[in-house]
Amino acid sequence: MTTTEMTSVAGYQDLNRLLALMTGDEKHGPAATSTLDALWVLYDRVLRVSPGTVDAPGRDRFLLSKGHGPMAYYAVLAAKGFLAEETLPGFGSYDSPLGHHPDRTLIPGVEIGSGSLGHGLPLAVGSVLGLRAQGLTGPRVWVLIGDAELDEGSNHEALAYAGPAGLDQLHTLVIDNASATYGWPGGIASRFEAAGWSAETVDGRDHEALYAAFTAPHAGRPRAVVARVEPKS
Repeated sequence: MTTTEMTSVAGYQDLNRLLALMTGDEKHGPAATSTLDALWVLYDRVLRVSPGTVDAPGRDRFLLSKGHGPMAYYAVLAAKGFLAEETLPGFGSYDSPLGHHPDRTLIPGVEIGSGSLGHGLPLAVGSVLGLRAQGLTGPRVWVLIGDAELDEGSNHEALAYAGPAGLDQLHTLVIDNASATYGWPGGIASRFEAAGWSAETVDGRDHEALYAAFTAPHAGRPRAVVARVEPKS
């Protein structure tokens, strides 16, 4: 069975079961579970993309920069029918499309190969600029990053550029599990606001709070949502 063949579409209540199908070493469990609720709300209620529109020019783009913990991402993609549930038990094995870092050439709906810290936000900025160059102003670009990625200079440069450039198609979701080394005075959201972004901090396990923050208007400015979850142990 290929990743494009799906057996059923599952709900939020199935995610823990789907996660449990993925076993083996190098799972980066905390990196995955910290993103689970935010990913679900995005794919269930916000992103305008489906298994049938993964190549449509007008689709929303989702970029997983926090790609070294992709288990929750795979579980959500399976729940939404982008890949078959039967693929999950092979996670990380030699002949599985589900590697320890997502591969856009192997999994329908995956936009980038990711995993190295600091790449996702610059790629998201470039994606928005590319869409604009094609006259595509409707698609939204979402990128999920970890708080520790904000220690990287490449992310700082992308963040500093996007605000003054008015990239309002750009949305950044920061999963804050207190992993960052350096932090930011006043919190992560204030760093984005200082660079001209619209930003908000919410409980990363509260689905309604996440949805409200994801859909808040931000005309003329990129949007950042900081989702706080339990600290990484």
